[in-house]
Amino acid sequence: METIRKKIYRIIFETDTPAGKMFDLVLIIVIILSVLAVILESIPSFRALHAPLLKTTEWIITAIFTLEYMARIWTHPKPFRYIFSFYGVIDFLAIIPTYLALIFTGAMGFAVIRGLRLLRIFRVLKITRYSLEGRVIIEALSASRYKILVFLFAVLIVVLIIGTLMYLVEGPASGFTSIPAGIYWAITTLTTVGFGDITPATGFGKFIASFVMIIGYGVIAVPTGIVTFEIASAVKSQREKRVCEACGHSSHDADANYCKSCGEKL
Repeated sequence: METIRKKIYRIIFETDTPAGKMFDLVLIIVIILSVLAVILESIPSFRALHAPLLKTTEWIITAIFTLEYMARIWTHPKPFRYIFSFYGVIDFLAIIPTYLALIFTGAMGFAVIRGLRLLRIFRVLKITRYSLEGRVIIEALSASRYKILVFLFAVLIVVLIIGTLMYLVEGPASGFTSIPAGIYWAITTLTTVGFGDITPATGFGKFIASFVMIIGYGVIAVPTGIVTFEIASAVKSQREKRVCEACGHSSHDADANYCKSCGEKL
């Protein structure tokens, strides 16, 4: 017979069950409400007018997240593994500011806790845990992290070279007062931001700027292509994991409950 602990574990951690999906849906709603409360609380006029409502809402939401956090620790086979995981830390940061408000008192303490309470915005990161699409994106980003790191390292080398070159070509007269200033200009130009606070004046400098602007489109396209490829691979992998035990058919949608070939329950 399944114990209560295992039943709660299935509801909390296994999102493919009806109870798990309902649990996730309720948590997503609570997360959205909590983030909305944080946003509204940052408006001085709204905070002054609805302070009691915001405080009550915050404590109700914190109580819900606290119970969820304790339930995850209690039901997880390896509690410390969950506590120190990425989402475990996010869950902790989502509830701790409200409790710290009880400890820090006075003007300085209030100022400190006001800053710490901004950590509640991290609750929105928990939403990705409750959707298949979010897990696919996270899997794709994780798979492409080394390629992107290598690409970013190459971009760093490029901006170092261009920044140094612009410092030598333009000099302080055009605003390139140092190599870091040249690197700053190279980054803003390469990323197509172009603040315009530093601009080249010489013909050669403008030629270099034109070259940087053109390759800037490649800087945007390369990581986009890498992540897109990994997302496609992750989606394909998710589908291949859903194999029908009756007929062996594997090309199922990630959220399919029955085999599209023989109708057997997956």
